[in-house]
Amino acid sequence: MLFQKWIDKRIEAYQSDLLRKYCDEVEGMYTKMRGWRHDYHNHIQALQASMALGKYDEVNDYLRQLNNDLTQVDTSIKTGRVMVDAILNGKINIATQNDIPVNAKAVLPAGVTVSDIDLCVIIGNLLDNAVEENKKLPLDDRFIRIYIGKKNTQLYLAITNAAGKKQSRRGSLFSSSKGTDHGFGLARVESLVTKYGGIFSADSEDGGFTAEILIPLAEE
Repeated sequence: MLFQKWIDKRIEAYQSDLLRKYCDEVEGMYTKMRGWRHDYHNHIQALQASMALGKYDEVNDYLRQLNNDLTQVDTSIKTGRVMVDAILNGKINIATQNDIPVNAKAVLPAGVTVSDIDLCVIIGNLLDNAVEENKKLPLDDRFIRIYIGKKNTQLYLAITNAAGKKQSRRGSLFSSSKGTDHGFGLARVESLVTKYGGIFSADSEDGGFTAEILIPLAEE
């Protein structure tokens, strides 16, 4: 009984810290967006002044810098849930800042029973792991693929990322060189998926790691 209470408290603390971290990341992204919008008129005036003076090289350089800034705060993923959009776009921006190409397609179908908070913990954990694995690799080898959609009567989520050597299994999960929190994160994902009657599977091979989740949708 005491051991179970200790486990419950650790899980609660872990999830609380994780959500705080995710909120900080998303807030940082939207702060950049607000700043860019606030400076919009200043950017236009600077460009107009350079154009009037015929300083076209300066204009091109200025536009290139603006494009780089805008790319870092682009919110291109729209799943249908604001919190999930925020965590996905926040993690994709972090991946981009670390020179990790991301291919993402994500739409939440009708009938999803998973709460926004639990979805954010699941997605956040898996993408944190994906980013960390990619950062260990040469730039040319890096990638993350994200798919969220409907498969038959279930919510289907799959994240594949570049990785190093094949990882060894520890029970139904995998051992990690990052320490207990990394492994605990995957265990937390499996626990949440099980909570909703779903199935979590992971496959590690040389050069890649794939996590797949199936969770039944509510009947219409």
